[in-house]
Formats: sequence, structure tokens, C-alpha cells
Amino acid sequence: MIVVTGATGQLGRLVIAALLKTVPASQIVAAVRTPAKAADLAALGVLVRQADYAQPATLVSAFAGAEKLLLISSSEVGQRLVQHQAVIAAAKQAGVKLIAYTSLLHADTSPLGLAGEHRDTEAALAASGLPFVVLRNGWYTENYTASIPPALAHGALLGSAQDGRIASAARADYAEAAAAVMTRDDQAGKIYELAGDDTYTLTQFAAEVAAQSGKPVIYKDLPEADFKAALIGAGLPDYVAALLSDSDAGAAKGGLFDDSRSLSALIGRPTTPLKAVVADALKG
Repeated sequence: MIVVTGATGQLGRLVIAALLKTVPASQIVAAVRTPAKAADLAALGVLVRQADYAQPATLVSAFAGAEKLLLISSSEVGQRLVQHQAVIAAAKQAGVKLIAYTSLLHADTSPLGLAGEHRDTEAALAASGLPFVVLRNGWYTENYTASIPPALAHGALLGSAQDGRIASAARADYAEAAAAVMTRDDQAGKIYELAGDDTYTLTQFAAEVAAQSGKPVIYKDLPEADFKAALIGAGLPDYVAALLSDSDAGAAKGGLFDDSRSLSALIGRPTTPLKAVVADALKG
């Protein structure tokens, strides 16, 4: 039995869909905070169990009978380590034989502030004594395509990545990789650095948006503090603005670059091109 935590999240749903291609629904558990949001998964025959990272008592029963567990990292930045430690402890109590964890690209050396909680979680996994595999996910291309509407409205894409090259991939690519790892043997101890086959700068990203939309869009690079201020001015919460501006600054230092092509090797096909993800975003 395979348990997927955060199964109603954007990545989790895609992982479930990928697993269903080769795994019977009755052998998949969608571990979710709010089971009512997983009614569509239950209708497919997937087992739905409540599992709240912040309520450890829900976790052991959610993981009962599981052979493998995919721990999709919590979205609550600043609370991740405590929540992940609760999942690891529950998995150990439930007798899970393998944990896979969605970490961050080059988490051990990454300049991104986000990397800290991922490094700490990897250390917690190592200390647990449980067999584990680490999926160090690079950036989702959707992280940038989310900025297309304001870029089109203002004719400019703002950032602080300078000319840093970004090796992103579609969220579905990472989901397929997670499903592949969960359905293969002999994964314990492996660390996968996962990123897109192709790279681009934000200047090239803006040019692609302009080419496909037929509207003028340029990339405007800002100092990190100014980019953060612009994001706050656009209505984003302070912590989100800080996260995004820090990540862009990390990209300028190479934090979102990788040319190993490990992701495409794992999923058995090229990663989804930037052009295709931009096209999907423009369709609305």
C-alpha cells in the first residue's frame, strides 16, 4: 500500500493520477487534512484518510498498513520541520518500510532560504533509522507562469533573478517522478536532483510570454528588497513576498539550475518545455 500525504494539494493530486496508471486504486491512500475535499478521489476507489500534519494523533491511523509513504512537504513555511518530524515519527510507529520526501533542488548547498527546513527534514529522516529516498525538486514552471496575468497587464515581469538560469519543469513532471520512485524497488538511500531539461533566464521567459501572447512584455530586474516591496504592494503577504524575492535572489546565484537531466531519465521522457507550460497558462 502506498500513502500520499497532502493528496488534495496541487502536486498531490497529480501524484495520485500518475500512480493510478499502474497501481490499483485500492492500494493507494490519499492522506488529507480535509477528507471532504477528496470525494473525487474516493469515487475513483482511492482510500481517503484524515492526516493533519499539525495533529500527530491523526497520522498513525492514516498510515496503518502502508508499505511506502510519500511525504509531500508542508506548505506552512516556518512550521515544516515540526510537522515533518511528526509524520516521520508516525510512519515509524506504523511500520512504514520506505519514506520518500519532496525536498528542494541541491538542498544541501542551495542559497535559497527555503532550503533550511528541507535540510533539517533530510537530517531528521537520516536520524529516524527508516529507509528513505529524497526527491529534491527544482522549481515548478507554474511558479513563474502564475505571474503572467500581471505581466501582461503592466507590460513587465518583475524579479530579482538577474541572468540566473532556471531549470524548471512542469509540476506534472515532478509528480510522475514521485510516482515512478514509489512504484520501484531498491530506492532506499537514493537522492534525486530533479530539474527541467532546458534552462532559461527571466528575460527569456518574458520574451516567450510576449511571443505567445502578442503583447509587449519585458523583464525588469530589481534589487531583492525592491522586488519584495513590489510584491507586497501587489497584495501578497509579507512572508510570501519575502519567500519569492529570496528565491529569485537565489536563482541569480545558480540556486535553480541543474543540468543532470535526472528528472527526464526518471520519467522516461523529456520534461515539459517552457513553451508548452506558457501556452497552457495563456489558455486561462
